Amino acid sequence: MSLVNFKNYRQAEFQLSPNINCFIGPNGAGKTNVLDAVHYLSMCKSYMNPVDSQNILFDEQFFVLQGEWNRSGKQENIYCGVKKGTKKVFKKNKVVYEKLAEHIGLFPSVMISPYDRNLILEGSDVRRKWMDGIIAQFDKDFLNDLIKYGKVLEQRNALLKNMSSFGIFDREGIEVWNDQLIRYGAKIFEGRRSFIEDFTPVFQKYYNWLSGETEEVSLTYRSQLHDETFENLLSLAERKDQQKQYTTVGTHKDDLIFKIKGHPVKKFGSQGQQKSYLIALRLAQYEWLKHHLNVRPVLLLDDIFDKLDHQRVERLMQMVSDEDFGQVLITDTDMDRIVSIFSGNSIDYKAFHVINNEIEEVQNAAL
Repeated sequence: MSLVNFKNYRQAEFQLSPNINCFIGPNGAGKTNVLDAVHYLSMCKSYMNPVDSQNILFDEQFFVLQGEWNRSGKQENIYCGVKKGTKKVFKKNKVVYEKLAEHIGLFPSVMISPYDRNLILEGSDVRRKWMDGIIAQFDKDFLNDLIKYGKVLEQRNALLKNMSSFGIFDREGIEVWNDQLIRYGAKIFEGRRSFIEDFTPVFQKYYNWLSGETEEVSLTYRSQLHDETFENLLSLAERKDQQKQYTTVGTHKDDLIFKIKGHPVKKFGSQGQQKSYLIALRLAQYEWLKHHLNVRPVLLLDDIFDKLDHQRVERLMQMVSDEDFGQVLITDTDMDRIVSIFSGNSIDYKAFHVINNEIEEVQNAAL
């Protein structure tokens, strides 16, 4: 893998182990940026910052990421180039993708990060994006419906705003966008409903394994379409939409409800319960993608040792070193802790020092 002008790295190149890779360095050294570079090549975007140009090294005009990906025994070269003022370029084996959506799901990755707390703390859009991001990797029709729904919603909102400006109501125009919103929205609703129904038991399994007890946890899909047809919702909300000048009902208002022992995790979950809840969500995401894509995602573990007690760390490391998992990238600030965890459990790993914006492999890391 190589990074040029990416975040804090002017230039870095390194060879990863197909198993466990540990990036060790002080806070602020850029360890997380290495994991984010892998996420970029996997998902065509940063995990941390969705504005591509803001991931360019300060005072530079572009960044380039390249990675050699071994997929089903075949070497695949993935290239991502971002230049200020121009369109992002993504290539596989030197061939440019016409649409980035063609790449999603081919080289999956799953990140477990402190930023995951936003899934609990932030608004419904964060949880929808997380859910949709999983489904879109194995269901291209769902991804296309999602993109089309977004464009139709934009057009309908623009018409509502325009009608308000001119003091008119364009019934014919609204119905054109209503028909399309209903068509794509109904399929999005069904895709999400089906996913959560099947995903929840996998999540509950990982939560119970992590917590060491059988606390009741739930994951509920909340949608206006559970109780009413989309057509009726739009009809009932017509006057409100005119007043607000945007579409107030639909699948863009859906949410996920996280609960433990019947109560919202956000308000009633302890810090330990919240951490276990989030890690269980991500591990379930990993298993789900592996099963549906028939390929092991790259697992990215960012700064999780400080967030879990020693017993849970050991259980988690034993699990990810198992043959069910593939390549793993881990960040930590403490080399001694890494040696203790992996050498003590006879787990094969590769270590890298991250310091002064450079990445250097540590020889004989276990010694």
